[in-house]
Amino acid sequence: MTKERIILGIDPGTTIMGFGLIKVINKKMEFLQLNELQLSKYDNHYQKLKIIFERTIELIETHHPDEIAIEAPFFGKNVQSMLKLGRAQGVAMAAGLSRDIPITEYEPKKIKMAITGNGNASKEQVAKMLQQLLGLKELPKNLDSTDGLAAAVCHFFNSGKIVAGKNYTGWDAFVKQNEDKVRK
Repeated sequence: MTKERIILGIDPGTTIMGFGLIKVINKKMEFLQLNELQLSKYDNHYQKLKIIFERTIELIETHHPDEIAIEAPFFGKNVQSMLKLGRAQGVAMAAGLSRDIPITEYEPKKIKMAITGNGNASKEQVAKMLQQLLGLKELPKNLDSTDGLAAAVCHFFNSGKIVAGKNYTGWDAFVKQNEDKVRK
């Protein structure tokens, strides 16, 4: 019996959101799509969040992913940037959770390590390795889409393993794992 699943990988951002899709047939992955959502043309942060949510829902309804892998925000020095990035990630996660799709977060270093064997690899190194792994003819100009694709491939490589990232199967699971963040 053929076991088939689709993984949507997301690299959240408020300037560019990258995403990639792979299909897994038995234990072999196959490239489906990679693209990016350009958000820099919108001035209003809330408008950007709405577009991220709508585009994620559109991807879900078009491709019917079985799982979502999302890059967790890295900790930077600019608090405002971190807040905006966290909101973008949260909106993308909410879109998946609203459709009861399991979500797994991966730290950027974990994704880079899974793809290249080096947690400090550059975006270019990750993209080149994905090109080889998936037989991509060419790479996009912006590498945010390959970062989204890398999240999906990382999830494939970690399937069946116990992952240190957080995994949510719906709102109930999210609330249970984040009780300290829920007002009672």
